[in-house]
Amino acid sequence: MIDTGELWLVMVVLGLGSFGLRFVFTGLIGDRPLPAWVLRHLRYTAVAVLPGLVAPLVVWPEATGGSLDAPRMAAAVVTITAGLLSRNVLLAIFLGVSTLYGGLYLLG
Repeated sequence: MIDTGELWLVMVVLGLGSFGLRFVFTGLIGDRPLPAWVLRHLRYTAVAVLPGLVAPLVVWPEATGGSLDAPRMAAAVVTITAGLLSRNVLLAIFLGVSTLYGGLYLLG
């Protein structure tokens, strides 16, 4: 286990770093218009964050002890395919969840 003091140090440093990144945009340049190229890249922030949150759950799932399994990989493939083909986020999420739970039910 990590030492309590070291844990708090990591949390405080990460919190200050997160605050600093947000302050740059809101505090320092919040009253000025952003260039078009920055706004264009900021549109993809959510698209970049979501896979970063989901990928570890697919590739190294805690439920299987960190090993790949067929239901999670199938759900990931179905979700990506449905999202690319339909351009409908809710449909892709629904199909991915259905595939995951159906695969877990069938394969155990």
